[in-house]
Amino acid sequence: MFKLELDRVVREINERNAKQVLIQLPDGLKTRAEEIMEAIETNTEAEAFLWLSSCFGACDLPLGLDILKIDLMIQFGHNRYWKTQEW
Repeated sequence: MFKLELDRVVREINERNAKQVLIQLPDGLKTRAEEIMEAIETNTEAEAFLWLSSCFGACDLPLGLDILKIDLMIQFGHNRYWKTQEW
Protein backbone atom coordinates (compact mmCIF):
# COMPACT_ATOMS: atom_id res chain seq x y z
CA MET A 1 0.00 0.00 0.00
CA PHE A 2 1.34 3.41 -0.95
CA LYS A 3 1.20 6.36 1.43
CA LEU A 4 -0.23 9.25 -0.58
CA GLU A 5 0.70 11.98 1.94
CA LEU A 6 -2.60 13.74 1.31
CA ASP A 7 -2.10 16.00 4.32
CA ARG A 8 1.07 17.31 2.67
CA VAL A 9 -0.76 17.75 -0.66
CA VAL A 10 -3.56 19.72 1.02
CA ARG A 11 -1.08 21.88 2.93
CA GLU A 12 0.85 22.69 -0.27
CA ILE A 13 -2.32 23.63 -2.16
CA ASN A 14 -3.49 25.88 0.67
CA GLU A 15 -0.07 27.54 1.07
CA ARG A 16 0.06 28.33 -2.64
CA ASN A 17 -3.61 29.36 -2.73
CA ALA A 18 -4.01 27.21 -5.85
CA LYS A 19 -7.47 27.18 -7.40
CA GLN A 20 -7.01 24.63 -10.21
CA VAL A 21 -4.86 21.60 -9.45
CA LEU A 22 -3.88 18.91 -11.93
CA ILE A 23 -3.24 15.42 -10.57
CA GLN A 24 -0.97 13.14 -12.59
CA LEU A 25 -0.84 9.48 -11.62
CA PRO A 26 0.90 6.41 -12.99
CA ASP A 27 -1.44 3.60 -14.04
CA GLY A 28 -0.86 1.69 -10.79
CA LEU A 29 -2.21 4.57 -8.69
CA LYS A 30 -5.15 5.61 -10.90
CA THR A 31 -7.45 3.45 -8.77
CA ARG A 32 -6.80 5.96 -5.94
CA ALA A 33 -7.73 9.01 -8.06
CA GLU A 34 -11.17 9.49 -6.50
CA GLU A 35 -9.70 9.42 -2.99
CA ILE A 36 -7.05 12.00 -3.93
CA MET A 37 -9.44 14.35 -5.69
CA GLU A 38 -11.99 14.15 -2.88
CA ALA A 39 -9.34 15.01 -0.28
CA ILE A 40 -8.27 18.03 -2.31
CA GLU A 41 -11.75 19.36 -3.02
CA THR A 42 -12.96 18.76 0.55
CA ASN A 43 -9.99 20.35 2.32
CA THR A 44 -9.06 23.19 -0.04
CA GLU A 45 -10.75 25.77 -2.21
CA ALA A 46 -9.22 24.17 -5.31
CA GLU A 47 -10.86 22.24 -8.08
CA ALA A 48 -8.99 19.03 -8.90
CA PHE A 49 -8.47 17.71 -12.43
CA LEU A 50 -7.11 14.30 -13.36
CA TRP A 51 -4.57 13.90 -16.17
CA LEU A 52 -5.68 10.78 -18.04
CA SER A 53 -2.75 10.49 -20.41
CA SER A 54 0.65 8.95 -19.70
CA CYS A 55 2.79 9.34 -16.60
CA PHE A 56 6.14 7.63 -17.00
CA GLY A 57 7.94 9.46 -14.20
CA ALA A 58 9.06 12.88 -13.07
CA CYS A 59 10.24 13.85 -16.57
CA ASP A 60 6.81 13.17 -18.16
CA LEU A 61 5.18 16.56 -17.67
CA PRO A 62 2.01 17.56 -19.54
CA LEU A 63 2.33 20.50 -21.92
CA GLY A 64 -0.12 23.38 -22.14
CA LEU A 65 -0.93 23.74 -18.45
CA ASP A 66 -0.86 27.52 -18.84
CA ILE A 67 -3.57 27.30 -21.50
CA LEU A 68 -5.67 25.19 -19.12
CA LYS A 69 -5.03 27.74 -16.34
CA ILE A 70 -3.62 25.11 -13.98
CA ASP A 71 -2.10 26.74 -10.87
CA LEU A 72 -0.40 23.65 -9.53
CA MET A 73 0.38 20.17 -10.81
CA ILE A 74 0.91 17.32 -8.37
CA GLN A 75 2.50 14.19 -9.73
CA PHE A 76 2.28 11.02 -7.70
CA GLY A 77 4.73 8.19 -8.25
CA HIS A 78 5.84 4.93 -6.78
CA ASN A 79 9.07 6.35 -5.36
CA ARG A 80 9.91 9.39 -3.27
CA TYR A 81 11.14 12.45 -5.18
CA TRP A 82 11.99 15.47 -3.06
CA LYS A 83 12.87 18.20 -5.53
CA THR A 84 10.29 20.95 -5.89
CA GLN A 85 10.36 23.33 -8.81
CA GLU A 86 8.59 26.64 -9.14
CA TRP A 87 7.05 27.30 -12.56
